[in-house]
Amino acid sequence: MRDTLFRGLPKYDWLLFGACCLLVVLGLAAIYSTSLGLEYAGPLGDSGSTADLSQFWKQVVFACAGVVLALLIPTLNYRALASLSRALFVLSLLLLVGVLLFGETIRGTTGWFRVGGLGFQPVEIVKLLLIVFLAKFFSDYRRDTYGYRRILGSGLLVGTIILLVTLQPDMGSALLLLGIWGSMLLVSGIRRSHLAAAILLTVLASVFAWTLVLQPYQKDRVLAFWDPQSDPLGRGYNVTQSIIAIGSGGLFGKGLGYGSQSQLRFLPERQTDFIFAVLAEEMGFLGVSIICILFGIIIFRGYRLALGSGDDFTLFLVLGILLSVSLELFVNIGGNLRLLPVTGVTLPFVSSGGSSLLTKFAMLGVLESVAVRRS
Repeated sequence: MRDTLFRGLPKYDWLLFGACCLLVVLGLAAIYSTSLGLEYAGPLGDSGSTADLSQFWKQVVFACAGVVLALLIPTLNYRALASLSRALFVLSLLLLVGVLLFGETIRGTTGWFRVGGLGFQPVEIVKLLLIVFLAKFFSDYRRDTYGYRRILGSGLLVGTIILLVTLQPDMGSALLLLGIWGSMLLVSGIRRSHLAAAILLTVLASVFAWTLVLQPYQKDRVLAFWDPQSDPLGRGYNVTQSIIAIGSGGLFGKGLGYGSQSQLRFLPERQTDFIFAVLAEEMGFLGVSIICILFGIIIFRGYRLALGSGDDFTLFLVLGILLSVSLELFVNIGGNLRLLPVTGVTLPFVSSGGSSLLTKFAMLGVLESVAVRRS
C-alpha cells in the first residue's frame, strides 16, 4: 500500500485537496474563537466561566484522521465500489435501523452511536453509501428507456432510507438525501412528463409531511423563514441573530475572537449551523469571499473530473459527491442568510462535527481515487 500511495501522489489533484484543507483550517479558527467566547458573559448572565477547548481539540483530531483517510483511500480502486453497491445499501439500512434501536438521543434526535467518549452519526456515512448505490443504479439503467418504473424503483429505495432518517427525527438530513436523489435523477436524463410527475409526488409528500410528520419545532423553523420578526425572541431569534452577525462584519470583520454576536453567545449553534455567520462577523466580506472561492475550486475541480470520466458509474459517482457538497453548502449558507429555512444542515469541511468531517474527507478520497486513475 505504501508503494501504491507514493506512486499515486504525483497524480493527486492537490488543488482540490488544498482547498478542502484550507476550509478545515477556517473552521478550526472559528471553533477556537467561539470556544474562547465562553469566557464572556452571555445573555443569561453566565459570566465567570472558562474557555472550553475540548470541541476544538476533538475537531483537530478528526481533521488529522480525515487527511490520512483522504490520502489512503486513493490507493484503492474506486471502481470496486460498483460491485459493492447493493451491500452498501443494505449496510445503510442496518446502520439507520440500529441507531433507532440502540442509538443515543441528543436534543430530541436519536441519531448517534456512542463509542467511548465520541459520538458517531451514521446518517453522515449513509450519504456517501447512498451516492455509491445511486451511481451504480443510474449507470445500469443509463441506456434503457426512461420510464415511471425507473423513477418509482429508485424513489422507493431512497424513500426507505429517508423514512428511517425522518423517524430519528432528522429532517435536515432527510431533505438532503431527497435532494441528492432528485439531483442525480435530473442529471441522469428524464422526460419532461416524468419530471412533472416526480415534482407532483414531491409536492404531495411535502403536504403529507407538513400535516402528519413534522414536529412543531420543525414547523417553527419554516415559519421563522417567512417572517422572523413575528416572534423575534422565539422562533425567529436564531436567524435574526445570524443576519445581525453577518451584517456587522463589514469588509474585513471584527477579528477572530472579537465578534459580539458569537462571543457574547447571542448567536446559537455557532459551531455548527451558524458557523458561516461567525466567520462573516469576525472575518468580514473578505473571509466570506475566501470561503466562496475555496468551494468554487472544489466544485470546478470536481466538474473537471466528471467531464473526464470514462464510464457512467464514474460520472454519476463524481456528480453525486459534488451535488451532496453543493446542496449542503447552499442550504447552510441560505439558512444563515434567511434565503432558506434553517434545517440543521452543517457547512461542509467547516462546521464542527467528527462524523461529517470524516465523511467529507472520505468523499474527497474517492474523488482523488478518480483523479489518480484518470486516463
